[in-house]
Amino acid sequence: MKEIVLTGKKRGMVVLLGTIALYLLAILGLVFGGMLGSGVLIVAGVLVLCFGWLLLPGLKVLKPQEALVLTLFGKYIGTLKGEGFYFVNPFCVSVNPAAKTRLNQSGDVKTLSAPVSTAATGGASANLELSSKKLSLKIMTLNNNRQKINDCLGNPVEIGIAVTWRIVDTAKAVFNVDNYKEFLSLQCDSALRDIVRLYPYDVAPNVDTTGDGIADDGSLRGSSDLVARRIRDEIQRRVDEAGMEIVEARITYLAYATEIAAVMLQRQQASAIIDARKMIVDGAVGMVEMALERLSANDVVTLDEERKAAMVSNLLVVLCGNRDAQPIVNSGSLY
Repeated sequence: MKEIVLTGKKRGMVVLLGTIALYLLAILGLVFGGMLGSGVLIVAGVLVLCFGWLLLPGLKVLKPQEALVLTLFGKYIGTLKGEGFYFVNPFCVSVNPAAKTRLNQSGDVKTLSAPVSTAATGGASANLELSSKKLSLKIMTLNNNRQKINDCLGNPVEIGIAVTWRIVDTAKAVFNVDNYKEFLSLQCDSALRDIVRLYPYDVAPNVDTTGDGIADDGSLRGSSDLVARRIRDEIQRRVDEAGMEIVEARITYLAYATEIAAVMLQRQQASAIIDARKMIVDGAVGMVEMALERLSANDVVTLDEERKAAMVSNLLVVLCGNRDAQPIVNSGSLY
C-alpha cells in the first residue's frame, strides 16, 4: 500500500459559505414561491433544505501535524496532511483502526468514559474510548511496562524502555497492520527480549555480545547506549511495513529481579571486598619494600634475614589489618 497525499482540497471555506448562501436562497425561494404561487420555487427550496446538508460531511479541519486517511466505498483514495480547512467527497470515510486504543504513551486522548474492554499487549494496557479518526504525525513516546527477561547467563532481570516514534506513511500504518499502536507495543516487547538475552547484566568473562566469536566487555549495565541502539534498530526493522519511524529507544529501568536481587547484592559486595583487599595488600607490599630499601640504603640499622622476616610480618599486620594497631615496646632482644 502506497501513500497518496491529496492536494488542492483546501476549499472548505468556499464550500461552507456556498452552502450557507444556498440555504438562504432556498428560504427566499420558499417565501417568494408561496407569495407568487410558484410550485417550482417551493419544490426547489424544499429539496435544497432537505439535501443541502449532505455537503457538510465533506468538510474537514486539520491541525498542524495531523492527517486523515480517506476511503470511498471501501477503496483508499488518499490522505489529507497539514493544517487547513478541506472539502472532500461527502461520502468519504476516515479510517483509523487505533483511534480507540489507549496505550501508556504520549499523544493518546484521555479516557472520556469508563473503559468497556481491556486488551493487554506487551505490558501496555489498551482501553476503548471515544476519540478522533485523525492520525497524529507528531513524535510520540511509548513507555512499555517493565518486563522480566533472562540475560545471557540465565539471570532474571527487570528492564523497561521508552520508545519515541512517529508515523511516516499513513497508508501503511492504517492498512498494513490491524492496529498500529498495539503492533508497535508488541514489536517493542519482542525486540527487547531478543536483544537483552544477548547480554549479561554485568561484565562477565567468555561472553560474546557482538556475534563475532570474540569475548568482549559488553553488558546491560555498562553498555546501555549500545544496547539501546541495537534495540532501536531491531524495532525499526520490525515496524518498517507499518509505516513507522523509531526515533530513539532508551532503557528507563534496569535491575535484577526481586528473587535474586539480595543474592546478587551479596555477590557484588563480596567482589568489592576482594578488590579492596587486593589493593590494600599491593600497597602494603610496596610500602614494606620501600621501608627495607630505605633502611638498607641509609645504613640506619643492619637486619639479618630473621629480623627482616619479623619486620615484614609486623608491617603487613599493621598495614593490612582493619583495626588500629596496638604498639608493643620490646626493650629486650629477639634472641
